[in-house]
Amino acid sequence: QVQLVESGGGLVQAGGSLRLSCAASGSIFSINAMGWYRQAPGKQRELVAEITSGGSTNYASSVKGRFTISRDNAKNTMYLQMNSLKPEDTAVYYCNTIPPFLFWGQGTQVTVSS
Repeated sequence: QVQLVESGGGLVQAGGSLRLSCAASGSIFSINAMGWYRQAPGKQRELVAEITSGGSTNYASSVKGRFTISRDNAKNTMYLQMNSLKPEDTAVYYCNTIPPFLFWGQGTQVTVSS
């Protein structure tokens, strides 16, 4: 089973930036659509960005224009560049396939202060 490890979260002020990374233990990015998901306290997990095996990207309307998803197949790593962060972006961020069929990693906490 491929394992996923997210990193790069932290505490940032509103308007700031963070870059998240998702490292996979196997070569899955080139054959699967992948996504970044997030779960805020008391809310369901939601998909915020996706990248297909062909490299096409899509974003939730709440993050479009601020977040950029990318991947490096050679490094088995996916990224999420988050700019102009808002307090409502506060959540634990996870990566997984689309639809999610791998075990969820521990996620990485992103906290945006106002």
